[in-house]
Amino acid sequence: MSEIADRYRRRADAFERKVVSVRPDQWSHPSPCAKWTARDVVRHIVDMHAVMLRPLGRSLSPAPTVDDDPVAAFRAARADVEATLDDPALATLPCDTPTGTMPAQQHIDQVVSDDLPLHGWDLARATSQDDTIDPEDVERAWSAMRALPAELMDKFRTPGAFGPGIEVFGPEMQVEQDASAQDKLLAFIGRDPRWRP
Repeated sequence: MSEIADRYRRRADAFERKVVSVRPDQWSHPSPCAKWTARDVVRHIVDMHAVMLRPLGRSLSPAPTVDDDPVAAFRAARADVEATLDDPALATLPCDTPTGTMPAQQHIDQVVSDDLPLHGWDLARATSQDDTIDPEDVERAWSAMRALPAELMDKFRTPGAFGPGIEVFGPEMQVEQDASAQDKLLAFIGRDPRWRP
C-alpha cells in the first residue's frame, strides 16, 4: 500500500467514525461552515470524492444518498476512491486539475484526503464529538498552507474562483499568539476555533 493510500485510509477511518457517531436528531445541526448543516458536511465530502474520479472518466458507484443514509453514502464513496488508489494504473494516471496536471493519487492526497481531517472537525464540532485533529495531520496541513504562494492563497479565499458556489477557504480569523497548532490552522483557513452550535 502506498503512503498516499495509507494516509487516505487513516483519515477516512477517522471521518467515518464521526459519521457513524452522529445521532439522527443531529443531522440538521448547524456546522462551523456557514450555511451547512452536519449532513451538508458529509454531502460535501461525498461530492468531493466524485470530483476526484471525474478526471479519470469515472463516477461514484450506485449507493444511498446522503439524505437517505449518510453512513452508507460515505462508505460507498470511500470504497471507490480506495479502489482507485489501489490500482497502480489508475493511481498514476495524469489528471488535469485546477492547480495543474498531476497523478490521480496526488490529486486525491491534496484535495479530498486533506479535506477529511478539517471537515471531520466541522462534523465533530456540529455534533458535540471529540474534535481533536491528529497532530500529524495538523502539522502536515500547516506546513502545506504556509508554503502556498500568496496569489494562490488569495485565489483559495475568493468565492467562486474554482467554479460557481465553490469556496475553498474563508477569511483568516484571529487567534491568540499562544493558541494551539490546531486552532492556528483552523483560523488560517477561515474557521473560528471557538465556534459552538
